[in-house]
Amino acid sequence: MPMTKRLAAEFLGTFWLVFGGCGAAVIAAGIPDVGIGLLGVSLAFGLTVLTLVYAVGHISGGHFNPAVSLGLLAGGRFNPRDLLPYVVVQVIAAIAAGGVLYVVASGQPGFDASAGFASNGFGDHSPANYSLLSGAIVEVLLTAFFVLAIMGATDRRAPAGFAPIAIGLTLTLIHLISIPVTNTSVNPARSTGVALYQGSWAIEQLWLFWLAPLVGGVIGGLVYRYLFSGKETLQPFEA
Repeated sequence: MPMTKRLAAEFLGTFWLVFGGCGAAVIAAGIPDVGIGLLGVSLAFGLTVLTLVYAVGHISGGHFNPAVSLGLLAGGRFNPRDLLPYVVVQVIAAIAAGGVLYVVASGQPGFDASAGFASNGFGDHSPANYSLLSGAIVEVLLTAFFVLAIMGATDRRAPAGFAPIAIGLTLTLIHLISIPVTNTSVNPARSTGVALYQGSWAIEQLWLFWLAPLVGGVIGGLVYRYLFSGKETLQPFEA
């Protein structure tokens, strides 16, 4: 598959993830009486991944996340020369999605992106005031399990055709666990895409939501590679 098509698929998938997931948090979560709340936002993130992995995963591998790309590289499922183009496009797509979401949300009287804009944070900017240590542990651990689940679900030995469902449900579960802690990143592009529009503390704390997911992604990829992979394992992310 030509790199241009793969990168286009990554752009669309990452855009959809950020606009859909963060859009659910910014637009729909807090509406009185009918707001979707934590469960709804968690489902929104899971559904964005599920739908676009089915739509374009066969083209690019459906990473939509720098931590996933790095984790798959560590797990032997991704070509190192493709890492930088994927990450650059994922971040650009996330920023574009954040920009569109900002324009839409600005149409509501009283909207103020500095109030949060679905950004990730710790300490005073954690939804439930969790510490830096708590946020770091959660982000590393959950990203590691996310990559582990992706590698297992896309293994040739796994049931065919169900990987997007497993991956989407894993991301839903991750959000159900960690929204109170960090507002859930496990994805540096997603964090960047809204932090730039929040404009202050989210940018200052953005380093954690790059470092912790990338470390977690590598751990997850290495664990699966050395504990569970075999010669029969499919290499589905080489598009």
